Amino acid sequence: MDFNEMAGRLVVVDKSEEKIMSSDNIEIYQAIKVFKNKIKCNRCGKVTTKERAKLPYDNYYCPKCIVLGRVSTLNNLVHVIEDNHFNKVDEILTWDGKLSKFQEICSNELINIIGKNTEHLLWAVTGAGKTEMLFKPIAEALRKKFRVAITSPRVDVCNELYPRLDKAFKEIDKILLHGRSEEAYRYTQLVVCTTHQLLKFKEAFDVLIIDEVDAFPYVNNKELLFATKQAIKKTGTLIYLTATPSNELAKKIKRGNISISYLPMRFHQNALPTIKVEFTNNWWGFILQGKLDTKIKKYLKKWEQNGKQFLVFVPHVAMLNKVREVIKAVLASKIKGDTVHAADEYRIEKVQKMRNKEYTYLITTTILERGVTFPEIDLLVLGADNSVFSTSALVQIAGRVGRSVSRPDGDVIFICDRYTRKVKDAQKQIEFLNKKAKKLREGIS
Repeated sequence: MDFNEMAGRLVVVDKSEEKIMSSDNIEIYQAIKVFKNKIKCNRCGKVTTKERAKLPYDNYYCPKCIVLGRVSTLNNLVHVIEDNHFNKVDEILTWDGKLSKFQEICSNELINIIGKNTEHLLWAVTGAGKTEMLFKPIAEALRKKFRVAITSPRVDVCNELYPRLDKAFKEIDKILLHGRSEEAYRYTQLVVCTTHQLLKFKEAFDVLIIDEVDAFPYVNNKELLFATKQAIKKTGTLIYLTATPSNELAKKIKRGNISISYLPMRFHQNALPTIKVEFTNNWWGFILQGKLDTKIKKYLKKWEQNGKQFLVFVPHVAMLNKVREVIKAVLASKIKGDTVHAADEYRIEKVQKMRNKEYTYLITTTILERGVTFPEIDLLVLGADNSVFSTSALVQIAGRVGRSVSRPDGDVIFICDRYTRKVKDAQKQIEFLNKKAKKLREGIS
């Protein structure tokens, strides 16, 4: 075991490895704590009944974080103390872009909290340029020899963030970590990872940035909240990013427990595309018959004629193939598209094909509601009135449109059988943000 490579990590080792006990810069913990009728995992913090966690010979394992590899009473957890030993580089920030005056204000507020033991929220609309606003604060942290992690609940978000950070910090050693990443772990100053990967760290990061903090599976997930607290140093700075704060974050803001930077405007300063609701009479019933409602067909043919890419969101994975069949039948044979969902083994490849414009469309679930950018697209939400779509999810979905300077608008079409509260609230939230952005432009310009 190379201890220099494991700084800040929480490593599972067999108890028989006695040699680790002689190292000075490590801390050793019981992997599983055993009680009368239950066990507690010290890697993920979860409690499990003995019956469910039982192994032969009165041993126990944690079934809650088994996806990261089994941890049991046969193991110890070894923490190699973070020493912030990084190579000096000549140029830290290699990004030559320019922030708007509104983005600059938020960026400077973030710079001012780097190195402080605090929590801060960057609340900015979808397409506001949150990643670009992070570049200077991250550079400040790296300059101070801090270790930095940018993490998200979604693999797709991490895959999109990494190349942008790689370009902005070319000389800084960095790594991308998630369940499907090909590169083996190594010690780096900058880490991009999914929130589940934080379970493998302990007091590792001086600055921890959580993107899409309101997204599943992070929001209200006790295991990932435990991982966050465990991965950041006791003196660390915790930064949350979101366009749609959760109720818990809203309470923290109201109580003054968290500082905040707020930007209700996109980087190109155009309004967010508004939601248009189209009502149908049982759109899904038509699809089961191999047909499309005329209103849906109208938009698909319009986008085909305009040569624009588009996304189609559906409430359930089971609907994907049926929807694809009817859409494929309506469009010309040269129009290529596919389905994609969270458990799709080719998910990363399909999203990349959409980015490369090999596909004109993707039919998807909420997995693509946030964190991915396809310039100049339109979108359709089939069954936007379905209970699976929260208000924040609908706002995030709408936010996929109009993200580029070349086309800051586009169609956001919600297909509904009923006009639900969530759909109304999503419309109102976007209208409210557009009003706030207009006042901001008029007040400062």
